[in-house]
Amino acid sequence: MVRNAIRYAALLAALGVVLSSCGLKRHKYDNPITKDTQQPDKVLFDKAINDVEHSRFEVARFTLQTLINTYDTSEYLAKAKLAIADSWFREGGSHGLAQAEAEYKDFILFYPAMEEAAEAQEKVCDIHYKQMEKADRDPMHALRAEDECHQLLVQFPNSKFAPEAQQKLRDIQEVLADSEFRTANFYHTKGSFPAAANRYQGLADQFPLYSQADESLWQLADSYQHMGDRFENQQVAALTRIVKDYPLSAHADAARAKLKEMNRPVPEADPVAVARMKYELENHAKMGPMGHFLGAFRTSPTMNMAAKSGSPQMTGMRPTIPASVPPVAAGTQGVSSEVSVSTVADSSAIDRNPDARANPPAPGSAAGDSATTVSATAVSATQPAAVPPPPVQQSTVTRTGVDINTASVAELQKLPGVNKLQAQRIFAMRPFLSVQDLIRTGLPQKTINRLKPAATVPAKK
Repeated sequence: MVRNAIRYAALLAALGVVLSSCGLKRHKYDNPITKDTQQPDKVLFDKAINDVEHSRFEVARFTLQTLINTYDTSEYLAKAKLAIADSWFREGGSHGLAQAEAEYKDFILFYPAMEEAAEAQEKVCDIHYKQMEKADRDPMHALRAEDECHQLLVQFPNSKFAPEAQQKLRDIQEVLADSEFRTANFYHTKGSFPAAANRYQGLADQFPLYSQADESLWQLADSYQHMGDRFENQQVAALTRIVKDYPLSAHADAARAKLKEMNRPVPEADPVAVARMKYELENHAKMGPMGHFLGAFRTSPTMNMAAKSGSPQMTGMRPTIPASVPPVAAGTQGVSSEVSVSTVADSSAIDRNPDARANPPAPGSAAGDSATTVSATAVSATQPAAVPPPPVQQSTVTRTGVDINTASVAELQKLPGVNKLQAQRIFAMRPFLSVQDLIRTGLPQKTINRLKPAATVPAKK
């Protein structure tokens, strides 16, 4: 008896699935026209909406296209165009969603002032949001979803869809930040600390709401520590941000202790940051064991750790220049592409002096026949000044009296704990600011401590 009941229940469930797939089940349309009239265009629109609700999408689109072509002045024209886009959206699939996006974009272009334009933009955002893949997969849809949600918040900031778009943007940026975090961890594990620091720095600056932003700052400080004494200020800045902006982090106490050890000021925790982190801890959606198990088989990312408060980043991910790149090489100083014009006193100077273009007259010279010429900066950009090497300090002399900035490879190889390969690496990576700066070469800290000069050992003459 029980077995027969189970069979009947399974049969009814299968029948329900078949009927729903055949279009017999009605899925109510979101934007119907409630006006009761028997005008021909309204009749066509109602018939098309009925077909959309019963998943007869091609029939509905044919009817709506008939309405648009036949009644080109109809008051239902905009609604018909939106309904075509909705039919593609409901049909789904990669082809259907691509067609839906194109139709929604057309609707926004032709009817930007209508209330439904914001909904159309929200659907475009949703198209890519639902196709996002995990952080270690192709980020194309995540980047497109971020752009479309940005557009919704910029173009329709007061629409009812804006709060939902903000949360979607926080979810999207959680996925993008996690992808960047994985890349940074790869470089850090590999020992490529400048590359890791660049990734961690960009992540912390551009995605402060990321659930592991405090962890990225901690790893950032560690990367700068491995890069040597020249990056001590950057290390301190990362530790300071942990204490101030992420006061409830697991690394907050260790960051305070590290700042005290370095004799740097320890900031107070930001009360707003404390309140935000408490809210996040209370509102994070916890995933059960089954969720963790099934997550391995899903292509979509898990966003339960995404922030639930705070303003999402509106500029998107932008590439950054590593701190180890000199400012001149990075193009941040010393280069000018401006064109200046000056007045030459002697108009025949260009014929008599071949170098007249490269030597313009000084400002305030006597005016003769005023002829205007383009100075040397019109021809080429100002050449950047050469960067002087960092000065050699007394602290670069080891305990044995060998200056690591001037010693030969053979002399470096004689240092305690330094082999031939390490000596060649030290020689290639000079200059150093101090003996402690040798940590950039990969020397163990124990070896560096043996090389550090004692206060009573004089420098080698």
